[in-house]
Amino acid sequence: MQKLILSEAIQYQEDRFTKRILFQEGESVLFVLNFLPGQQLPTHTHPGTDVYILVLDGNGTVTVDGVDNEIIKGEVIHICGEEAFAFHNSGEIPASLHVVLCKIPDAAYTCNL
Repeated sequence: MQKLILSEAIQYQEDRFTKRILFQEGESVLFVLNFLPGQQLPTHTHPGTDVYILVLDGNGTVTVDGVDNEIIKGEVIHICGEEAFAFHNSGEIPASLHVVLCKIPDAAYTCNL
């Protein structure tokens, strides 16, 4: 068994969003993305992968295939890997997202940023 303290992965930087890997096993990875107000994750896809996102703190706008959706703390979303998506912290407080990729498409997705 492995056990971590989630709050240790909630770290913000002024110049860009952060990504903190919690676990990586086989083709799956679990991490936290952290955004200060105004920061964003650019539009991208994860072909062949299911993406699950839980909003831990804050709120923002997730854009999936060009459609904007507001998400708030406590909400969970599922995005198919072929769907193009982005996130923007459009709120006034920091936002943190708990993300699970069920099949890692490429080793680049397993690195901290």
